[in-house]
Amino acid sequence: MTHTHRIRVYYEDTDLAGIVYYANYLKFIERARSEWVRELGLDQARMKAEGQGVFAVRRVVADYLAPAHYDDMLDVTTEYLRHSGARLVLWQTVRRGGKTLFKAEVTLVCLADSGRPQPLPRPLTEKIGDFPPYKPYV
Repeated sequence: MTHTHRIRVYYEDTDLAGIVYYANYLKFIERARSEWVRELGLDQARMKAEGQGVFAVRRVVADYLAPAHYDDMLDVTTEYLRHSGARLVLWQTVRRGGKTLFKAEVTLVCLADSGRPQPLPRPLTEKIGDFPPYKPYV
């Protein structure tokens, strides 16, 4: 499954040089992940309330390839790579037109209220179990 979320670059996203500040790419991919989960039909607030855990980023391996600028329209894609136990690994890219500006492999972990890892929620694993893993061209 490939999910795409469109984002416009606002002035607040840029630095003094007029390009997107590097940390804002992490915000962009966070928003896209939230929309990916929503598109799967899952409500993260309800999952937390029902004791099914919350997601926390454990690891990000990112490459910044080219800058985005004020007023650009960006497409942020999220693709399922793999999962096991409490871990979910996704591949995310930020593109302007057909050009890849940023790419990252993001590892999430599902945490209980105690802060300890817990298995991924069954509704999520049932949904992603149908998807073949994405094989990114790195």
